[in-house]
Amino acid sequence: MRKTSELGERKLIEIIKNCLEMMPEAAVPFGDDVSAVQFDQNKVAVIKTDMLVGKTDVPEGMTLRQAARKAVVMNISDFAAKGVSPAAILVSLGLPRNYTENDVQQLALGLNDGAREYGTYVVGGDTNESSDLVISCSLLGFCNSQILVKRSEAKPGDIVAVTGEFGKTAAGLKILLEKIVVPEKIWNPLTEAVFTPKARLKEGIALAETGALSASIDSSDGLVWSLHELSVASNVGFRIDKIPVASEVIDFARTFHLDPFELALYGGEEYELVVIVKPDLWDKAETAVTNLGTKLTKIGVAIKEKKLELKLQDKALTLKPRGWEHFKS
Repeated sequence: MRKTSELGERKLIEIIKNCLEMMPEAAVPFGDDVSAVQFDQNKVAVIKTDMLVGKTDVPEGMTLRQAARKAVVMNISDFAAKGVSPAAILVSLGLPRNYTENDVQQLALGLNDGAREYGTYVVGGDTNESSDLVISCSLLGFCNSQILVKRSEAKPGDIVAVTGEFGKTAAGLKILLEKIVVPEKIWNPLTEAVFTPKARLKEGIALAETGALSASIDSSDGLVWSLHELSVASNVGFRIDKIPVASEVIDFARTFHLDPFELALYGGEEYELVVIVKPDLWDKAETAVTNLGTKLTKIGVAIKEKKLELKLQDKALTLKPRGWEHFKS
């Protein structure tokens, strides 16, 4: 029998799914960013859980307060991709027995930081002893079932767009893990992307309310893997002709002889939105995001052929669907 290190997270989820009896007429397909249960005729209750583990999710230099805030942001970002406002958060904490009173206070402050930043509250949870730090957050929210954005309704000809630039977190993690010395003007924005990530909740809600999106996902597993997930769910492909790489990433890559596109395409934990926009409603979507002080950038188009293609300067390359995967990465 294969071990989890051989299977990887995605195969494990497939195994678990095959052992479960699926809820009939589920409001959201199993495996989307969130789950949802029909609340009444027009409203769904949206639920989400995600887990932060010290060994895999907390790099050296990140404080416990930052780690706890990040655990909240991870979950908020998936609500953002669906256009849902979180009503409440439950938190289960696994704590090593050598943690101090101050450690616990810092974790609690971080949880509150994340919750209040996005207009919600931690209302309860559970604590237990564990060999490593574990912060498991569960979110609850409600929305009109017509507004909830899935991964599965993109059509050929739809516009692929993103809410920000890419590569900062991948570069920042490389700096931290490999202890690379860089100028302060590069260090600050790249490590800040790691320590204090932001979720695009206001943008996600505004976009969902326009009705302009046919599909949406957050980029926490990397831009290419996010596109792959949308491709599989919607049964379309994507031709990408622009990659918005952060200027600091370009400077960092140039200095250390790295590929900035590799950092931008395959780095995860960036929590930008990757959205598929109906062409006739592009102006409406763009205006909704611009009004929030954010830029919505076109990066490509959905195509009938089920493939991920990068076309830059008359060169066409196939993008291999890879990204962060627990147990393997």
